[in-house]
Amino acid sequence: MKRTRQSSALAGLAVCALLGGCTVGPKYQRAKAPVPAKWDVAEPWRESAPKDGLAKGPWWSAFNDDDLGALEKQSLDANQTIKVAAARLEQARASAAVQIATQFPVLSTTPSTARQRLSGNRPANSNLAVNSAVSQSNNILPFTVGYEVDLFGRRRRGIEAAQASYQASAADLENVRLVITAELAGDYFTLRQLDTELGILNRTVQNLKKGLQLVDSRHKGGVASGLDVAQEETLLNTTVTQAILLLQQRKQFEDAIAVLVGKPAPDFRLASKELSAAPPSLATGLPSDLLERRPDIAEAERQMAVANAQMGITRAAYFPSLNLLGNGGWQAADIAKLLNVQSTVWGVGANVAETIFSGGSRRAQVQFAKSGYDASVAGYREGQAITATGRRLRPPYSGHRQQQVHRRAGELPGRGQRTAESAQQRAGTCRHPGPGAGHQRPAHQSPRRRLGRVKPFGCAGEVQAERRRGALKKRHPHQGLPVS
Repeated sequence: MKRTRQSSALAGLAVCALLGGCTVGPKYQRAKAPVPAKWDVAEPWRESAPKDGLAKGPWWSAFNDDDLGALEKQSLDANQTIKVAAARLEQARASAAVQIATQFPVLSTTPSTARQRLSGNRPANSNLAVNSAVSQSNNILPFTVGYEVDLFGRRRRGIEAAQASYQASAADLENVRLVITAELAGDYFTLRQLDTELGILNRTVQNLKKGLQLVDSRHKGGVASGLDVAQEETLLNTTVTQAILLLQQRKQFEDAIAVLVGKPAPDFRLASKELSAAPPSLATGLPSDLLERRPDIAEAERQMAVANAQMGITRAAYFPSLNLLGNGGWQAADIAKLLNVQSTVWGVGANVAETIFSGGSRRAQVQFAKSGYDASVAGYREGQAITATGRRLRPPYSGHRQQQVHRRAGELPGRGQRTAESAQQRAGTCRHPGPGAGHQRPAHQSPRRRLGRVKPFGCAGEVQAERRRGALKKRHPHQGLPVS
């Protein structure tokens, strides 16, 4: 009979072990956005091939700017937002390790030793009479093992959720790095653009000062009027004011760069440097390829996997849990005999726990998890739909548009030269190199015609002034105005 009971117990444990492979909850499948299976379009449009797992690398090296490369390295090492994302990644890694550790049994020990004296007048706890006081020792070296059988996959779902959360944190870190480095590059080139404009304005101010001195000398000699002097002073002051405003803008972008590289703004300085190199060539289709490598889409997909695993965890709460327990060790009054076979003690057992009534909390938890999963699916599909649409859009920097970008970049140095020449022409000190070469510009002109060339802000005002001058040339050919 005893052997039969033992066999039944072993058979029960074997059944529990077999049931350990059962996992409740929906099996995870990546949701798909409702997009057409095929797009009949011409090149350069094409079907997508997601590559969000590819490393982004030092993409800013395409600009061949050592200062930008140094700033990007500083931002990756010292930016606090990146450090927060990296710490969250380590936190997710530790959380996944905690969940994986639940697959193994827990072994513990609490060794102890004690000696006590029992009173000679203690009450008898048996038929033996108490004769005298007794002193005795108790030495114990116990070991306890406990293991929860994962009957319905609650722990496996927990591991699945933790691993997906870790992967989502990794994607979030990559996304943060990409955002920070891109923001830094944008602020850096905006600052360099301001440096270029400031250089143009500073050279213009120097030419305007020379022109003002010449007009003032001509005024003292009776050749120019006081209005000519006032106009030159107004133009000079307007240009100086614009330079001051650009300096304020430059300081704002310099402070923004300081925050991105993790340095105090008051102590951070970037030397002025004008843009000289042309922007890197962008291959046709490059923006679409970058869109396919969005780390935020990968993060959204992993969050969807986390929500799916949470549904399995909440559904496993409907089923009982089985815990296997065991303990053993040695116990002896004489520590010298502690490890003898006769001092061995052991015990095994199991318990089953099941919640009978919870007032609907388990059902509410399942509904909460399901709603979270639906929200994550909707967010993922939205991102996928945007990405799927973007992959099939014509790259914005191809062909004619890219040529415009290069042409506008190459016009920056020439714009400053034209502005300086325009300032000299106002003072009557420069022969225009255009079709009217050899024609000396008159120093004294109509005030209305000269004021028509002044625009308070921006080098674009000089361009518009020259265009107005060309229009006057067409309307009044007999005035002999030079054409720029």
